[in-house]
Amino acid sequence: MSRKITQVITGVAIGLTGFGGVWYWQSEPATTSIFTTTEPNQQNFQNVATLDGHSDSVWAVAISPDGKIVASGSDKTIKLWDLVTGKEIATLAGHSNWVNSIVFSPDSKTIASGSTDKTVKLWDISQAKEIRTFSGHLASVESIAFSRDGLIIASGSWDKNIKLWDVATGKEIRTVKGNCDIVNAIALSPDGTTVASGNQFDGGIKLWDLATGKQIRTIKGHLSAINSLAYSPDGKTLASGSWDNTIKLWDLDGGKEVHTLAGHTDRVRSVAISSDGKTLVSGSWDGTIKLWDTATGKNLRTLTGHSNRVWSIAFSPDGKTLASGSYDNSMKIWRIVQ
Repeated sequence: MSRKITQVITGVAIGLTGFGGVWYWQSEPATTSIFTTTEPNQQNFQNVATLDGHSDSVWAVAISPDGKIVASGSDKTIKLWDLVTGKEIATLAGHSNWVNSIVFSPDSKTIASGSTDKTVKLWDISQAKEIRTFSGHLASVESIAFSRDGLIIASGSWDKNIKLWDVATGKEIRTVKGNCDIVNAIALSPDGTTVASGNQFDGGIKLWDLATGKQIRTIKGHLSAINSLAYSPDGKTLASGSWDNTIKLWDLDGGKEVHTLAGHTDRVRSVAISSDGKTLVSGSWDGTIKLWDTATGKNLRTLTGHSNRVWSIAFSPDGKTLASGSYDNSMKIWRIVQ
């Protein structure tokens, strides 16, 4: 057995006691083309670069708000790359375990990372140095998010808690308690008033008031774990990706399901919504990336190219570039070709 698979089995066996076995391993999906499209009149994305450099799966990707840098999180490190040239800018090292989640600050000057080592770290991009570590979680930090004003970082953990942190001081502001399940994913609403969390076992989504820490609503509809959440730019819709192989769009005014996006043949690991709110992109363990029309729920096209499952997806601010991270240890860059 290779070193990579050995690490996965060890880490998951410890973190997921009671799951009934190791669930990370599967055979590699076949790759047949760069992309396919169901609507030829739509603009098409093509794979323009494959960025290698990590020694393990690329668990997380993010594109800076200014559109200049793409980041990848993997083997205890975060790598920063020039989005235009594809050249590596810096490697940020400091975590003692996998990097599960990364997010840029709104001003693109810092990047935060959440890790299996139970911590969140904040990094200065220009200096490529760690600014501070946020400690307090008792288990793996699976998902993090910046508030729109850049003053708060939220983190969701397998310890079943969501924590809010003061970026300037590194102090914990609040622990959102009351969730009785592992937190796989979180997302902050655009107006900064609500945090959504996705659960592992019951397939539920909970909405929490950031000011009070109280639960607002529980949304249910998925048949399995929630892996990823994303708000629409106007904050009226929430997208969720699940182990049940589907993505759901929810109207947050009433908590009702708007669309179920079906087409992936394996778990949906990551979802993101474009800045204009018109397109959703999803990455799946089936090795594909799919783009969807948020208004109709229709699949616009499917991108293939990774030789293994896709873990993370990110849109550029202008919606013309995608980044995808995979179990094949690479990050791919996709751009619209007229």
